[in-house]
Amino acid sequence: MYDLTIKEIGMQLTRAGRLKTKVLCVYGSNKIPDGAVPIKKLNRCLARAIFSLSNSNDIKSIYIGTDALNGCCPGGTAWFGYATFMPMLKFFLSTGSESFRNGAAEYLLANPDLAEKQLASVGKITPLGKYTIIRQCNDIKDDNFVVNAFIGFGIPEQVRNLCALACFRPENKFTIQIPWGPSCASFVTYPAGLPENGTKNGVIVGPTDPTGNHWFPQNYLSIGIPFEIAKRMANDLDSSFIKKRPDLAYPRTIPHHS
Repeated sequence: MYDLTIKEIGMQLTRAGRLKTKVLCVYGSNKIPDGAVPIKKLNRCLARAIFSLSNSNDIKSIYIGTDALNGCCPGGTAWFGYATFMPMLKFFLSTGSESFRNGAAEYLLANPDLAEKQLASVGKITPLGKYTIIRQCNDIKDDNFVVNAFIGFGIPEQVRNLCALACFRPENKFTIQIPWGPSCASFVTYPAGLPENGTKNGVIVGPTDPTGNHWFPQNYLSIGIPFEIAKRMANDLDSSFIKKRPDLAYPRTIPHHS
């Protein structure tokens, strides 16, 4: 297996999926990279900020951390491991409570007890570091850090092909999941392996959170890929159906980057 750089892995994933958006990588750090901006500068919603980054030509990297939480969605900071879930969140996710946000509710889970159990089932969420960095792969020049996962966005055909490429190696065949949770968990928390009780090396397709439907394109999906699987996918691309049988992978013409 070739020892590819982070930038090269990102390029291979872009080629494999013929993605129009930029592939991102996620990692922890004790310092903020040059040029990185706080996530909240793009949006208080961590997931929306991440998706915006994949389309940005100006901002190349964003971060959140122990001293950069103000102005961010409280739920997102908990899903990134920098806070704990609010005790009343179980009501907001289910049927609501007059004592919390005037009864506002998302009706995502049947009742507060089930919501509490669902949140508890995730287990402790450990942050990647003092800061969590999300960065465009094509902006990386030196691999002086360890990447936990890659994030891509595309239409269903593109994501299907990336999932099939992940299955090119038999050890990956049961690692593709579509778990419950907010969009930021689909993008980062689960693929980067933050939850105590989550899959530690699983490809995550999503998002499954309908509260993002007002901003996330209706014809798009996300795919979060742990580092080791992404590296294998990048190395396998030229031997796979995507290069050997492009008529099978992409029978329709999709605009893509070269």
